[in-house]
Amino acid sequence: MNGSKEQLPVKAQVDVLVVGGGNAALCAAITAREQGANVLLLESSPEEFRGGNSRHTRNLRSIHRQANSFLTGPYLEDECFKDLLFVTKGNTDEEMARFVIQKSEDCVDWMQAHGVRFQPPMRGTLHLGRTNAFFLGGGKALVNAYYETCAQIGVTVMYDSEVIDLDIENDTFASAIVQGKDGQFLVKAKAVILASGGYQGNREWLRDAWGPKADNILVRGTPYDKGRMLRVMMDHGAMTVGAPDQGHCVAIDGRSPRADGGICTRIDCVPFSLSVNKNCERFYDEGEEVWPKRYAIWGRLVANQPDQVAYCIIDSKSIDLFMPTVFPPVVAGSIRELASAFGLDADKLEKTVSEFNAATNPNGNFNPNELDGLATQGIEPQKTNWARPIDTPPYYGYPLRPGITFTYLSLKLDKQARVLKQDGTPFKNIFAAGELTSGNVLGQGYMGGFGMTIGTVFGRIAGKEAVKCLNK
Repeated sequence: MNGSKEQLPVKAQVDVLVVGGGNAALCAAITAREQGANVLLLESSPEEFRGGNSRHTRNLRSIHRQANSFLTGPYLEDECFKDLLFVTKGNTDEEMARFVIQKSEDCVDWMQAHGVRFQPPMRGTLHLGRTNAFFLGGGKALVNAYYETCAQIGVTVMYDSEVIDLDIENDTFASAIVQGKDGQFLVKAKAVILASGGYQGNREWLRDAWGPKADNILVRGTPYDKGRMLRVMMDHGAMTVGAPDQGHCVAIDGRSPRADGGICTRIDCVPFSLSVNKNCERFYDEGEEVWPKRYAIWGRLVANQPDQVAYCIIDSKSIDLFMPTVFPPVVAGSIRELASAFGLDADKLEKTVSEFNAATNPNGNFNPNELDGLATQGIEPQKTNWARPIDTPPYYGYPLRPGITFTYLSLKLDKQARVLKQDGTPFKNIFAAGELTSGNVLGQGYMGGFGMTIGTVFGRIAGKEAVKCLNK
């Protein structure tokens, strides 16, 4: 800090300050403004990178009672909660989870009313046509629509503005210390909503949580999420929920950039593959479940392999069964040639593939669209679905690395999106939403589109409740 806060210029004085620039922050800002508040949103990134992880998303999971032009059928609360229990292995707060699920029902209508458009799911999008609404134009279009709405209704937005500290006295927020391009300044507000994401962009914090393997983890999302507001609130006595080493971590292409590669770096062919580590050993059931319920465990699985690398191998029978990848696969005429391209032991890889093929039933009833029960016999780990022999050249391979999207250590909330202190009582005018709060529902694992659900639900609640507290 360049000096004490008393020496810093006051650049703005508003009713509601929103810290963050992604989906949750925008939902909060729009809601608060529509409730009549004077709202300022501070985004730490430059304008061209605004939107946080939300610009990399493509769908939202919400309950609905019937099919429509972009959803193929009904999806009700109990099924959604059952899916959540499966992916988290029961590591969730049922009351809070059901609350979010219930509140998701009107999200799509609200989003459409604020400029978001939807489209039917494309081929190969993880069996999500019934459960998830896909954004027309993806997350970037959603973010742009919300920023346009902000401009139309009078939400003030400042870019390149990182909140580095909060002035909190007697459990009450008074002002934020902001680092801008031209120096530090103060923003005073009657209420603050924190929606600035997790700490996946903070490599030092990742090392504390994951140990040395953190150096080999790629960051799928924005590098601007450093966890600053989480750390500040922890220092002010906020209660946290969620484990530091848990998060949304998926297997992505090992050729991806170290940060900000986005959703296009994900590899979706694992269910139809044979996957090995650098020692040419299979290490998990590739066909355990349909991919939306299992893709998010593969980042951690790969992170636990030697050097945090793995390799996904398919043959020509499966190359058209999944979304095309941003990086082309490595193509080879034989398994030995593929091993050589990856620097693997050709004898070992050939032996692993041969043993796998011998354990499959080539005459089984293969169905890529649902659990088909086509399983291997006599090898460990067993592949329980889609277990066809890898025997039809050309062969295709992808290098895998763990890619973290966001972290689950979070500020503990109540249902009014108020941040709780360690004694369980709320701060008087401090609210939170988005990935900064994901651990209230997600203890481990992930299911597609649910991060956007959490952000949309709590963002709207935080905006409404922040305005309510202005009148108290």
